[in-house]
Amino acid sequence: MGKINIDQSRCKSCYICTETCPKGLIKKSQKTNRLGDYMVELDDKNNECIACAMCAKRCPEIAIEVYK
Repeated sequence: MGKINIDQSRCKSCYICTETCPKGLIKKSQKTNRLGDYMVELDDKNNECIACAMCAKRCPEIAIEVYK
């Protein structure tokens, strides 16, 4: 199973990753960035991430790292 790390300082709240994750594990967070936009977070309570890296590949800000 995989794990991702989201660099909150780079996240610009475009939500491309939330639409890209095949498992739907990346969700809009309740935390906001310095501009007041809601960032994203991994919601993987059941360890379902398959480390496909689609989220990282699509992130325009290179804010996501994927680990196996």
